[in-house]
Amino acid sequence: MRTATIERNTQETRIRVSINLDGTGTRTLNTGVPFLDHMLDQIARHGLFDLDVRCDGDTHIDDHHSVEDVGITLGQAFAAAAGDKAGLRRYGHAYVPLDEALSRVVVDLSGRPGLFYHVDYSRARIGTFDVDLAREFFQGFVNHAQATVHIDNLRGENAHHQCETIFKAFGRALRMATEVDPRAGGAIPSTKGSL
Repeated sequence: MRTATIERNTQETRIRVSINLDGTGTRTLNTGVPFLDHMLDQIARHGLFDLDVRCDGDTHIDDHHSVEDVGITLGQAFAAAAGDKAGLRRYGHAYVPLDEALSRVVVDLSGRPGLFYHVDYSRARIGTFDVDLAREFFQGFVNHAQATVHIDNLRGENAHHQCETIFKAFGRALRMATEVDPRAGGAIPSTKGSL
């Protein structure tokens, strides 16, 4: 089974993430940041990953530590569940619209962390959520999942729609990248023989 549970405890956050890459989208989300829970719901639902994410963080200061550290811990869990990536498709991509907004996400489970994030939000906050934190989440994820991720919001006027299309597309691209390719015969998807 392609599953993992990671705990990460610091003076700022206490986090536990469990993931099943071969799930059905079942999720239990309690990060203390309601908008982040909503975005993680998009990853689970559209990626068909079972996710259990719990965070007790210093949100009395602000949401930064919780959002970034959840990204870090989810990336660690993803890397552990994917293992040596034998037989995986490795690459994934998705375009997702939501009304006027459209985003594209491309993922490479390359073993090399890189985030290429091109989003010009229409406003700085979605409710109380600082849109800069979305980038911090993805940066934490790619650094610890050892993945290259390109995120482009191609259009959008509503910041909530912009952000939601990004997280939906991210879930769908990850789903494609982590699918087992029946034609690969269990081979590592790299000419190097390792990722």
